[in-house]
Amino acid sequence: MQRYHHYENSYSSSPPPAAPVEEIHTEQLLQEEEEEEEYTEEEEEMQPLLRESGGVAEEEVVQKEEAGVQESDREEGKTAPLESKNGQRAEGEGGGAAKYSMFTWLVVLALLGVWSSMAVVYFDIVDYDSVIARAQEFRLNFSEVLQGKLKAYDSDGDGDFDVEDAKVLLGLKTSKSDSAKEETKPTEKVPESFNQKEEDLPSGAETTPSGEEPAAPGSQDVESDIQAAVPLPPLVEDEFIPDHPQDSAHPYEEEVDAIDSTGVLVEEPQPEKTPEPSGQYQTSSKVTHETVIQSEERAGSHPAATTEVEPSPVEAAGRTEEPVEEKLPVKKKKPKLLNKFDKTIKAEIDAAEKLRKKGKVEEALEAFERLVQQFPQSPRARYGKAQAEDDLAEKLRSNEMLQRAINTFKEASELPDATADLLRAALKRRAERQQFLGRTRGSLVTLQRLVQIFPDDVALKNDLGVAHLLLNDNKGAKQVYEEVLDVAPDNGFAKVHYGFILKAENQIAESIPFLREGLESGEPGTDDGRFYFHLGDALQRVGDDSAYHWYELGHKRGHFASVWQRSLYNVKGLKAQPWWTPKETGYTDLVKALERNWKTIRDEALAVMDQDKGRFLPEDENLREKGEWGQYTLWIQGRKSASSCQGVPKTCSLLERFPEATGCRRGQIKFSVMQPGTHVWPHTGPTNCRLRMHLGLVIPKHGCRIRCTNQTREWEEGKILIFDDSFEHEVWQDADSYRLIFIVDVWHPELTQHQRQTLSPI
Repeated sequence: MQRYHHYENSYSSSPPPAAPVEEIHTEQLLQEEEEEEEYTEEEEEMQPLLRESGGVAEEEVVQKEEAGVQESDREEGKTAPLESKNGQRAEGEGGGAAKYSMFTWLVVLALLGVWSSMAVVYFDIVDYDSVIARAQEFRLNFSEVLQGKLKAYDSDGDGDFDVEDAKVLLGLKTSKSDSAKEETKPTEKVPESFNQKEEDLPSGAETTPSGEEPAAPGSQDVESDIQAAVPLPPLVEDEFIPDHPQDSAHPYEEEVDAIDSTGVLVEEPQPEKTPEPSGQYQTSSKVTHETVIQSEERAGSHPAATTEVEPSPVEAAGRTEEPVEEKLPVKKKKPKLLNKFDKTIKAEIDAAEKLRKKGKVEEALEAFERLVQQFPQSPRARYGKAQAEDDLAEKLRSNEMLQRAINTFKEASELPDATADLLRAALKRRAERQQFLGRTRGSLVTLQRLVQIFPDDVALKNDLGVAHLLLNDNKGAKQVYEEVLDVAPDNGFAKVHYGFILKAENQIAESIPFLREGLESGEPGTDDGRFYFHLGDALQRVGDDSAYHWYELGHKRGHFASVWQRSLYNVKGLKAQPWWTPKETGYTDLVKALERNWKTIRDEALAVMDQDKGRFLPEDENLREKGEWGQYTLWIQGRKSASSCQGVPKTCSLLERFPEATGCRRGQIKFSVMQPGTHVWPHTGPTNCRLRMHLGLVIPKHGCRIRCTNQTREWEEGKILIFDDSFEHEVWQDADSYRLIFIVDVWHPELTQHQRQTLSPI
């Protein structure tokens, strides 16, 4: 039995017991029926008289009826029938007229209603279409009136009162319009000065034609989310052909860091197990571009590129020893991409843009192409087409499609009446993608045009400086950053890059304050391992022990594997230790071959020194504090130098049997001669992907030593030393005669064959 359903309490399952009834003869029944008929006739005759005389009390009539009935019952031996609560007989009893219940009347009324409705519809009495049309018209008119009343509270400038405006009105959100400057000339292409950093979206003060305040950042308008332009340009992988022999490029990412002369503080991800098809490239959403490298073993080679693994999470506080207050994120202004004409087709543009945002790139491209064909004068439609082509190139990994996007971005920027924000966004994205394809010089031209159009935009000038650095044009970059610091002396991005340039010019002491203040600023683009690396290196060279404080901070922020191991191009998970034995490397055959033939190798090197000492080129990476250090290179980045091998044919023939050395694209094979009185600064190599072998050829008895981390060792003639040069190491040559060794770099033994084939060269 369920709760609230006690059926037995309301209704009985069986009828109540009836009173005993005696047998009634047929004659008595007939007589009773005659008496009832007489009673009924008498009652009908008395009704008019009762009405004329004002009526008789109902109670008297009832009492008389009851008395007559009881007397009749007693005479006939019958039981009185049950009466209802109102004193009337139950229906069907006593021969009275049948009474209708309330339910019956309700049913009758319902049927009448149904019949009436059917009649109205069938005979078309009411015009329902006109009634519905009037209701809709009333709703629309009421909505317009209501929006007109609430338009005064429109805080985001989109022309209507929405959820974001309500949040501002209720105090749940603050409007940025109080601090934003309104544009005095909306059609002007050169906006006010932009003070934004490298990963900021293209911005500018946006106003509606009526001078309303700029839209709130939380607006749901599809125009609010445009792709951010990347200020620090990428280098390209090997499969791309740059515009200049010294150009190279690398896949690009949204945030890009600065330039480095000894490597980049990044870690290599594990390469995929499937080889890259020719003519395709790494997607920019997965990897970041890099800057020019002047690593320890470069020796005049082309700049190398590598991929980057996102750094591990690190502590947020502590750019200095003092606590740093957390800064609230600055909300970006909504860019103004629509001109007056584009606003008339905003619905079509938004529909195509929504397809692109949902990842339906092919459909979005078709939609934007239709818009461009229909409205060729629309800058926003053409810009949307370029974005869709860019996305499709990313999806298809197609350089051809990416080149189409680059061209379309240019077309969008050249259309008349393009807004300043659209012009800026289109050209900046064009510069990024040119850099991604290795068109570094073309990217430089695009950025120069941007700076001409927006001369007060400091962020664009910072990007232009990076473009000069990518072309090894330190002089041009230095001039750009000097101009930035003249107008924005506290710009951290410009400071840290300017400090880097000073250090590259060997102005060690002068570079320190710029590097330090740039890192302490915490501005976007400054928290990069390269700058921690160079600041610490500069401090070490001036004898400042605070260098290890910055190394430690760089390690905490995920830029270095440890304070000692500060390489910049890394593959995670590789065994890390400063010193190795031949057995640990697994390259025992190579070690034995070198040690067995060390005299042959030595004699060929001495013959080259005697014939032409000029073939030993001076070390040019600014690693020496003092002295002379020359190198004679046989292999670099896995490429053999045929001219060098002609001088030492036996040595090269021996090495060609060991691909772990000759195929090491992140290393070198070379002779190294160091004169007495030479000191090499503490430094680290660029990658953890290699190990370095030193074979002693001519070693003075005393005064030559090498330190790796906190362990110092000496060379022996005919013996191999193996260490990981991604750890800090330092060299002294305090002997009375020169020291000659043979350097052979090999792949880290834990790298797979696929990794060795796909890792970018250094």
